[in-house]
Amino acid sequence: MRKAGVLMPVASLPSRFGVGDFGEGAYHFIDLLKKSGFKMWQMLPLNPLGYGHSPYQPFSSKAMDEVYVDLDDLVKRGLIKKVKSFKSKSRHIDYEAVRAFKRSYVLEALKSYREQRDYRAFMRQDWVYHYAVFMTLKEANHNKPWYEWESEHKNWILDKKLDLSPMEETIRYHVFVQHLLYQSFKKLKHYAHSKGISIIGDMPFYVGLDSVDVYTYQEGFILNEDGSAKLIAGVPPDYFSKDGQRWGNPIYDWSRLKEDGYAFWFDRLHYISNLFDITRIDHFRAFDTYYVIDAKEKTARHGHWVLGPSYDFFDALFNTYPELEIIAEDLGDLRDEVHLLRDHYDLKGMRVLAFSLDLLNSEDKENLIVYTGTHDNQTLVSFINCLAKKEKKRLEKELALLKIEGEDLIAKLINYCLGLKAEYVIFPISDLLRLTDRARINEPGIINDKNWCYRFATWQELDEKIPQYRSLIKRSKR
Repeated sequence: MRKAGVLMPVASLPSRFGVGDFGEGAYHFIDLLKKSGFKMWQMLPLNPLGYGHSPYQPFSSKAMDEVYVDLDDLVKRGLIKKVKSFKSKSRHIDYEAVRAFKRSYVLEALKSYREQRDYRAFMRQDWVYHYAVFMTLKEANHNKPWYEWESEHKNWILDKKLDLSPMEETIRYHVFVQHLLYQSFKKLKHYAHSKGISIIGDMPFYVGLDSVDVYTYQEGFILNEDGSAKLIAGVPPDYFSKDGQRWGNPIYDWSRLKEDGYAFWFDRLHYISNLFDITRIDHFRAFDTYYVIDAKEKTARHGHWVLGPSYDFFDALFNTYPELEIIAEDLGDLRDEVHLLRDHYDLKGMRVLAFSLDLLNSEDKENLIVYTGTHDNQTLVSFINCLAKKEKKRLEKELALLKIEGEDLIAKLINYCLGLKAEYVIFPISDLLRLTDRARINEPGIINDKNWCYRFATWQELDEKIPQYRSLIKRSKR
């Protein structure tokens, strides 16, 4: 079934607490999608944000960030008293301040909380307790990366000799937070389904070096003896950066992962697929070939390509989990082998308008997900404004030949996407609202206080403009 959806980071939703969360705002957004005819909500990774607030450098690939805790729900449950608003009108997310603000109330709620059977069952999952210990030890070591911790703390995962009893309250706090978040998200997902809305989740290919994933499975990564990364991930010089992108994620030891039956990867994918309806795997091309940089290098200029696990991985994956629905992020200058790998398993690939402006000759097929842009792109308005006049005229001419209507170029491009054969079409919220790069989600290769930090201060723009697309979606039969 052909559907249209919206890419909206949960953190960007309006709320009373300076960041979007799993509370009233998320439910309002689902109602807005339903009212407007959209049937899909694509989110960014919800994991605990690491370096540079990036959801692609998380402290855990399963845990969720505590900024998403719904404080109003804690009030309704009688665990805390009414909460005052905090940075509600700010268009910039101050993650540290919001996290500290919410933590004080969650700590208060924990004092009143009485453990239930579902809480105890949740805590018995290995990843939950390991994450809680990891974050507790991280805080005890002044938030340093795990490979710089005190030796007793660093070696706990290996020998379990450290007495954790003095830290039990902090460990319990982190378990409590994850239980709250899991409960809230499952409730939100159920509500979305009741409104006919599917949730698309985003799964990074790599995990963060300073993460519980690497801490608990060190043998699965190419590390130095002290636990720091020996080799790191990135991409060579490209459209986004003349020096390439030096991501800093550790490289998998694929030979070891294969010995273990790819259990680490399968476990991650299985967990994520239970959270979301559809999983988009970021940087899919790395299953075919991945770029390796010596961690000592300051840029990504001097790296090399290495063959990935390819068919062996996916044969084993779909033999274990045959019902997984995966979107393959297959963007960039790729080898033909990447497309052959994608098509062999009938996976949906991606087409981004900003990278395929030859509209007359662009691929148009059903097993595809089309975007006007992704979290890494300029907004559509800023992208079009930066085009040369000659390029804009060419676009207008191609749209006319395709008989695409619309009051201006932006409207025509949105209508063009809606009219394609592709099963799914996703619009970043900034493109639907015709926002400039002030609302850009991320500029790759740059660490600053703007990336990942834009949010909507009120519902006015969203409530007024999103429903205007209902007639267009209906006309496109999505």
